[in-house]
Amino acid sequence: MSSLAHLLLDGDPEALVVRAGAQSLTRAELVRDATVVRDSLVTAGVGPGEAVAAVLPDRPATLAALFGAWLARAVYLPLNPRATAGEQARVLEAVRPAVLLTAGGIEPARPAGPGGHEPGPPARHDLDVALVQLTSGTTGPPKPVPLRHSTVLALMDGVLGKLGWRGPDATRPAQPNLIPVSLSLWAGIYNVLFAFRVGAAVVLMDGFSTAKLAELVRRFESRSVVLPPAAMTMLCDDDAITDLAPLRIVRSITAPLSPLQARRFREKFGIVVLNSYGQTELGGEVVGWNAADARENGEAKLGAVGRPHEGIEVRVDETGELWVHSPAMADGEFQRTGDVARLDEDGFVWIEGRVSDVVNRGGLKVFPAEVEEVLRLHPDVQDVAVTGVPDDRLGEVPWAFVVSAGGAVDAQALDEHCRRHLAPYKVPAGFEVVDALPRSELGKVLHRDLSI
Repeated sequence: MSSLAHLLLDGDPEALVVRAGAQSLTRAELVRDATVVRDSLVTAGVGPGEAVAAVLPDRPATLAALFGAWLARAVYLPLNPRATAGEQARVLEAVRPAVLLTAGGIEPARPAGPGGHEPGPPARHDLDVALVQLTSGTTGPPKPVPLRHSTVLALMDGVLGKLGWRGPDATRPAQPNLIPVSLSLWAGIYNVLFAFRVGAAVVLMDGFSTAKLAELVRRFESRSVVLPPAAMTMLCDDDAITDLAPLRIVRSITAPLSPLQARRFREKFGIVVLNSYGQTELGGEVVGWNAADARENGEAKLGAVGRPHEGIEVRVDETGELWVHSPAMADGEFQRTGDVARLDEDGFVWIEGRVSDVVNRGGLKVFPAEVEEVLRLHPDVQDVAVTGVPDDRLGEVPWAFVVSAGGAVDAQALDEHCRRHLAPYKVPAGFEVVDALPRSELGKVLHRDLSI
């Protein structure tokens, strides 16, 4: 059984593998720090297959904790430092880790029970489980999902196979990989592991800002980065950022990027935008683009998330939901994604929305993303989210929550704008002006927090 710990252990000990501000670590130094974490966990009584929860900032020490847990044959459970104490407690209760790692050291993972009784024993996972990661929780409470060493390695190699990667090239060292999202999120951890897989160093960003990204791109002469759609929108909206040279390619991660936002980004910066698709539940990216597809189809299929990677099969059922088969699954087994999609004649996948987000207006289906794209074209709209609200006659109707571009918002003007571009049943039944949309750390709108 292969372990993700080998991504750290295999390679040049003197190579720089982590940069964060003024701090840099070689592979040997990170192995040293991870070994210290491993020894501390073993001394604390953490057994193989038991989970190690971690509430840590985006620092090199967090990577030492990640790899140290794997060296101890334990399971890593990242917790978002921004989560409330109640949210963290619910995760700890659901996963039952052995200990909690904080910047101050190792602590008990769960308090004593009523009357001072010790809590029950920690849960034990099989040794192929690498992490327990939380889903994004945009429509409901985040759910813990176990991710396997073997699955993650297979998915990364499937992506690399599609990109034509044939192993490290000593004559062309890999560029450092900027990590623009938190290491408490699977998107952040996955991109760290991906960098280690190809022999690249990682550059950790302590919180995303447009100015910081532009500065790091220049400093490290990055030609390719990964960014969530929300970050790309922020860069488009920031008038102070006019150039991202020498950047040539941006790969969109964490959520499908709309054709409108992809076109805005490309037109402003002249950078190729490659969409992709994956889920925490699947273990990583399963659909994406390669350079050949981008050259041949980049314009005609702008907005598609790409084609399935090596070893991945996809199908769309009669309801429009996307199902995925990966090499980690049994023959003939497919996993539902909860996303509505379509496959075109060339095998490209187009994501149209979440099954849970679709508004059923008296039997007619409304995809919020389509309505949002139309509303973003209106000059009075800076940001918008569309969701379903209860209706006595139709069951539910679409409702738009609008962030103003700076002036007054005329609901009648927005209604007329929508009617010029959409079928009548897709037009929101109402428009509500809000100061800001509730978003997760990845920039995804939290639809569960929208209500009238």
